[in-house]
Amino acid sequence: MTRINRRSFVHSAAALTATGSLFHNSAAGHQDHTHAESLPSLPSPTAVSLMTETANRLLAALDSQQRAKATFKFEDDERMNWHFIPKERKGLPLREMTPYQKHLASALLSAGLSQTGYIKAVTIMSLEDVLRIIENDSGERRNPEKYYFSVFGTPSEAGPWGYRVEGHHLSQNYTIVDGKVTDGPSFFGANPAEVRQGPRKGLRTLAAEDDLGFDVIQSLELPQRKIAIVEPTAYKDILSAASRKAALAGQPSGFSASQMNAKQFDALMTLMKEYARNTPGQLFKRREEQIAAAKREIHFAWSGGINQGDPHYYRVQTASFLIELDDTQDNANHIHSVWRDLNGDFGEDLLKLHYETGHQRT
Repeated sequence: MTRINRRSFVHSAAALTATGSLFHNSAAGHQDHTHAESLPSLPSPTAVSLMTETANRLLAALDSQQRAKATFKFEDDERMNWHFIPKERKGLPLREMTPYQKHLASALLSAGLSQTGYIKAVTIMSLEDVLRIIENDSGERRNPEKYYFSVFGTPSEAGPWGYRVEGHHLSQNYTIVDGKVTDGPSFFGANPAEVRQGPRKGLRTLAAEDDLGFDVIQSLELPQRKIAIVEPTAYKDILSAASRKAALAGQPSGFSASQMNAKQFDALMTLMKEYARNTPGQLFKRREEQIAAAKREIHFAWSGGINQGDPHYYRVQTASFLIELDDTQDNANHIHSVWRDLNGDFGEDLLKLHYETGHQRT
């Protein structure tokens, strides 16, 4: 199987926006020497401000019945009721929106993702139509518009409030508190992992997450690999499943990054940063800071085969975050991947600080 160029996909979006423009004086037929530097600079909107604005614009466009489906109290238990399997959900699905409402919903989804992450998300949605054809489905179970939008609390830049975009193989959860935002759980899946028939043959939605994991395990020497492979048979699914608080039993297992050489550690860093690149601005910075803070207190664990096409599973575990990926179902052509913030899923860390600070002021 042809491996991806792991940098080409990440940087392709930047290439699209990298072209500059020159001002021309058409009457005189020469360039205007006005420089971009002389134009007033405008502050870039933060993730929180974009999320707040796009959420409010979507809610304003809904009628009363739609709004009742889409909105919940921030304290509602539904806020932490997440999953990635195909099932009926609470919230307002795309298929119950008008075309212009769908555009606004798309803007809300993109506010919480980088361009790379957004492309992955909408491609995951589109795979439902591939499954519809493969499974000869009526279009009811496999429907690319069965993705649900839910807003918890009242969107504001201070918060607390949050929102979720969720459906089969996609669950993006955001919490805003005191002008700060956390995301998690953040789940991306792909079935099929590689489209092997039809006009979209060759499409691999989560190619980077998968291939970069192989890069790490294959970079290890045989004695190191024996430590990293914690089970010879791949786990059937991610171990954290759809738990409300991510936790794995026992001490971290696998191969410690403290024992890796420079090349091996670079492969591990590249894998972790691929997950960070799914997020924009503030969220990207948060994940980068978590990766940097972990230093070499990181464990990489693997189960299953180590060659392309083998059923396999890996995880990256630190004190603050957990990454898991499995590709075992449907003849190892069905990926689940997740980033869990061990202290910040559903804004737990921000809410704790918010309440502690509030009590101190009182």
